[in-house]
Amino acid sequence: MKRFEQLDRIRRLDPVADAPEIYRISVAYEFPWDYTRALELALYRTYAVPSIGRLLARTAELTERTQKRYDDTVLLLDTVVEHGFAAEQGRTAIRRINQMHRSYDISDDDMRYVLSTFVVMPRRWIDAYGWRRLSRHEIVATTEYYRTLGRHMGIPDIPRTYEEFEALLDSYEEAHFGWDEKARRVSDATLGLMASWYPRPLAPVLRTATLALLDEPLLRAFRYPRPGAATSALVRRAVRMRGRLVRLLPPRRSPHFARQNWEVKGYPNGYRVADLGTRPVPGLRGCPVRHRDGSAADPVE
Repeated sequence: MKRFEQLDRIRRLDPVADAPEIYRISVAYEFPWDYTRALELALYRTYAVPSIGRLLARTAELTERTQKRYDDTVLLLDTVVEHGFAAEQGRTAIRRINQMHRSYDISDDDMRYVLSTFVVMPRRWIDAYGWRRLSRHEIVATTEYYRTLGRHMGIPDIPRTYEEFEALLDSYEEAHFGWDEKARRVSDATLGLMASWYPRPLAPVLRTATLALLDEPLLRAFRYPRPGAATSALVRRAVRMRGRLVRLLPPRRSPHFARQNWEVKGYPNGYRVADLGTRPVPGLRGCPVRHRDGSAADPVE
């Protein structure tokens, strides 16, 4: 198999009709490591919106059971990627996602914003650090994939194009990013989780390296000190160098799904998709309430 054979395959597919297949190839064959990092960053940056960060702090899922929350999020989203929207596994994963979200009073604006991070951040990360840039086919297919996921989640007024998602993300962050003490606790817990995946003596270095990859609006919202210019340049250069080295490697011949990532540690004996995630009880763990307008409720059939 030649280095660009998968890209040639992608270009022979229809970016709208074949969006799930294109996205699966891109995620599981072309950029598995990059998509993992980019989607981690996508979810992480949503904490800087105080309404999102405060809710996550109240549930305590990301401060007291950080690894489990990470694992469950990764595995539910990965199930849809691997099996598709129509398969029983994919439908079960979406049902669990909706059951959790509808237990809280989450605004449609926040839901649209979170969806936009899934569309925009991987493109920005891969274009900056990947072994090649995303093709237009992949950008359109990713957009259509998450438009479909958003419809299954009952999110109204979903942007139609990548450019509309990008404009939404940038404008929402400009209007809503801000300091919140509880959101900062969620952020600190997440950074601590990432450091815990490596030997303890490396924790300070890894925290600094992670902060060096964050943009100024995120650092400002969480009130983290900006790493020095030399440190930021070194870290970013190292990640870009990784991409250049990957370009020289033989192409992946078998898919690598997120469930295979070594960072997913909570289910050494396997898992059932239907058992993943939380089952909030009204009045407990952050006082979840039913979503009043019925959005983000049940999957679209």
